[in-house]
This record gives sequence, C-alpha cells and structure tokens, in this order.
Amino acid sequence: MSDSETDRRFMAAALALARRGLGLCAPNPAVGALVVSGDALIARGWTKPGGRPHAETEALREAGPAARGATLYVTLEPCSHHGKTPPCTDAIIAAGLARVVYAVGDPDPRVAGQGHAQLVEAGLEVTGGILADEARRANLGHIRRVSIGRPLVTLKLALTADLYAAGSHHDKRLVITGAAANGFVHVQRALHDAILVGSGTIRADDSLLTVRLPGMDARRPLRVVLASDLALPQETRLSATAEKFPTLVIGGEGAPAAVADRLRQNKVEVALVPREPTTGSIDLPAAFALLAARGLTRVFCEGGPRLASRLVEQGVVDEVLILTAPKALGREGVAGLGPVAAELLADPERYEVVATRLLGADRLTHYARRI
Repeated sequence: MSDSETDRRFMAAALALARRGLGLCAPNPAVGALVVSGDALIARGWTKPGGRPHAETEALREAGPAARGATLYVTLEPCSHHGKTPPCTDAIIAAGLARVVYAVGDPDPRVAGQGHAQLVEAGLEVTGGILADEARRANLGHIRRVSIGRPLVTLKLALTADLYAAGSHHDKRLVITGAAANGFVHVQRALHDAILVGSGTIRADDSLLTVRLPGMDARRPLRVVLASDLALPQETRLSATAEKFPTLVIGGEGAPAAVADRLRQNKVEVALVPREPTTGSIDLPAAFALLAARGLTRVFCEGGPRLASRLVEQGVVDEVLILTAPKALGREGVAGLGPVAAELLADPERYEVVATRLLGADRLTHYARRI
C-alpha cells in the first residue's frame, strides 16, 4: 500500500473518530487524532466535552513514549496559540513525533497556517490536505463560525409522499414518519449544539425538543425558539422544563418587556436581535450571529414550512434532511417548502444530493450545500 493510500485510510478513521465530539465540544471543533507507528495504531483521541482536552493531546497522552518517531494523523491543522490550554503544536514537538498528517487547514486567524509552519520549523515532516473535502464538510460548523460568524445550519423536514408538511389549518397534527425515522431525528439532535424552531411550532405542537434516546440523558442541546414578539403560550413544555434543559427565546427588538420578564421567571433566557425592516420578523443573520457569538457551531432546525423556506431563501442552510413517508396526504395541505425555496434546493449548482436511504418505511434524502 502506498503512503498516500495509507494516509487516506488512517485519515478516514480519524474523521470517523472525530464524530464522537459532535454536539459536545462547542465552541471548539470536533477533531479526531491517531498516533501510528509503521502500520500499527498506537493511540487515538478526540475532542472532549467542552472542547478540551484537544484530540491531539489526548492521543499523545495515551501513546506516551511510543509517540516518539511515530506519525500523528489529525483531522484539522493543530492549534498554535495559547487559549485555555497550551498549543497542541508544543505537545506534538515535545512528544518527538516524526511526522504530522492533517486533513484541512484551520481558518481560525489564531492558527491559519501557523500550526503547520511551527511544526515544519521544528523539523517535523508535515503533510496537509489528506481527505480535505471530507474534513471541510465535517468541520463546516467551526469553519462557518470563525470565517463568516454563523454556525452550520441543518434543516430537517418530514413530508408526506405528496410533499406536504402539515394538513390544512383545522386538521389535527399529522404524524408523518415512523419509529426508525424518529429515532434518526433524535440522533441528529444529539449531534448538534442547538435545536431551533419558530414560535408557530411551539404554539401548534408544544414541542419538547430534547434528545430522548437510551443512554443519551447527558445530551442537552440548547433549545432555541424564534419569536419576534415573544408571543408564546404561558404554559408550555419548554417553560416547564427550562430549569433542566437550557432554553433560549430570541425576540425582535422592541418586544414587550413584561413578556420577556415572564419568560425569564420560568428560567427561559431571552435575547433580542434586530428585525427585518419590511416584515418586522426576526433578522435571521442577526439571530445566527448571536448563536455563533455564544460559541455554537451546529444548529438543527425543526421549524415549520414558513421558517424552513425563509432559511433556504436567505442562503443560511448548509444541510437539508428530508424524510418522506410512503403515504400521501391525499388532499390540500401545507407544502414543506415554498416554491422559491423548493427551486433553490433543486438547483444542482447550489445543493447536491449526497445520500438517500430508507429508514424503516420512510426515505431519507440528504442534501448538502456546495462549498
């Protein structure tokens, strides 16, 4: 096996390992690292909850003296700056590694090629760009946050076979997908830092927005509701559980102070952002900038068709997960996406279908925005 094939094989393993940190390590990226000697795996590490220890230092700690002369595979350029922990480049150099292979450079201006340069200056052989496209997609939340000031946004839609997300105004709530698809949605919640909906979803469904899977009690992504005038029912499952599960309501500037105070009394955090000048709705880029400033890198949107369409139309959706049931509604309902948003999603120059598969009787179609 050639060096390049070996590098790709170990980097693929490191990328798979990095997923263990998703939804847990914000504001830091979810990184995976392997220490390899010859063709033997010596140690591994991934970014721990809260963002530290970093993957590199975890792998080097596990490897101990065996790291000397070995190769480190890491999914993101090692950091070279002092933060709450010392630079990973210092630990790598001190461990006596002979070679470092990383997948993609870190656009964080505190790193941005400096990690690579420090390792080369110390005499290590450094190779970058192995599985770079895959790593860029895997680290997109971090990349978006440090480069354009917003988190990665994943949009989930559940649709009937005739592409409706809900029945007519007077219909009761539709149960569209089955158990396998619903379990998949809970896994996706766990892999994100926040779950986002609009106020209409709370009024219609009284959603709980928690991860309800065995063994995942510790997964508590921030629950975020966009409500321009803070117009939410006084009693909701969100407010009843806000002391246990972190909850943020984002309103528009000028929202009633008395309503904000009532929410805060229920342990719900309230933040206000600018409104769109023509509609009075929350300015979505401002809302996402707020979330990015809090350190969030990955947001899972489960809002209704109106919010979903706005997100797609404003170009802030990076991943789209559409769960399509085999049964049609069979009558007029609410389309999952408006015509403009549907046309944008179908544009192959904007989005590509990266996966399709069955989840029980339902079909998952995964779109990714081209980057």
